[in-house]
Amino acid sequence: MTASRHGWEPDRLLPGYEARTLRGWFPQAPVTVTRAVAAGGPDPVLTLVRPVQAPDAPRGVVVHLHGYNDYFFARHLADAFRDAGWAFLALDARRAGRSWRPGDVPHYQGDLREQASDLTRAVAAARRTWPGLPVVVHGHSTGGLVTALWAHAHRGRGGPDAVVLDSPFLSVERSWVRPLQDGALRPLARRVPLAVVASAPSRYAARLAERWDFDTSLKRPDGVPVRAGWLAAVRAGQLRVARGLALGIPVLVARSSRSGADVADGTDLDGVDTVLDVATIAALAPRLGADVREVVVEGGVHDLALSLDAPRAAYLTAVTDFLGTVRR
Repeated sequence: MTASRHGWEPDRLLPGYEARTLRGWFPQAPVTVTRAVAAGGPDPVLTLVRPVQAPDAPRGVVVHLHGYNDYFFARHLADAFRDAGWAFLALDARRAGRSWRPGDVPHYQGDLREQASDLTRAVAAARRTWPGLPVVVHGHSTGGLVTALWAHAHRGRGGPDAVVLDSPFLSVERSWVRPLQDGALRPLARRVPLAVVASAPSRYAARLAERWDFDTSLKRPDGVPVRAGWLAAVRAGQLRVARGLALGIPVLVARSSRSGADVADGTDLDGVDTVLDVATIAALAPRLGADVREVVVEGGVHDLALSLDAPRAAYLTAVTDFLGTVRR
């Protein structure tokens, strides 16, 4: 594979895309919820992915961050943004998707600032490539939680001009993760951060694999085990959201109209969120900032961009309409 300009190479997964791998950073002062563990090699990487063809004169750039047990493969998402006049840059964060390396614990992070630092690199790359244009971060599920916390931490200094949160993982309440009490989880995460606290197949991912073309070794129908350190880091982030963030930028929070169980004989797998509780998302969304807008997608699944045709079109229209209001 021949390297192109500035380290970009043809993407190994998506024709018409190119990828660039960067070394990851570690937070300078990690939180003490978990101790440092060997969750992979000492030099984690992140991967940026973009279409080879971008708009000639883009109105801005969308940076996309995936969720847990996920990576970027949804070309139609980039196409929708391109058709609206926006450039697109996806991030496969450390230990996920294209950034997974042999020996890595898939998707593990003992501090959400690990993935947030990857997002910092991605947004900086977007600003260098398209200087002076607005940058909007589109975060899904756990990526939505990380996006919200990152935007709060970077408000006024290198943060985004707006964010779109697709079914953000703002609480474990009635979610796919059976929560431990925080009083039991924190000491377990400190002692044995890689201990598996939940493990089950994902009927949601299996159903998506019937309708979408993706690498099932990177988005696994058999699921990715939940580790104590990861869950403790997520809970710390969710508790911070519950106390309230201070995002001063426009925030679009999108969710399905209903939730349902992620079971093999479920009758609504194609029309409800089987991963998170949408009522909890609705309750917590106003705590993100002063300008939070909500879109409810009838018939949407957990990743609204992977819904059936009508709800997917409704979601993408709502997002691109929102992008039209964003200014630098």
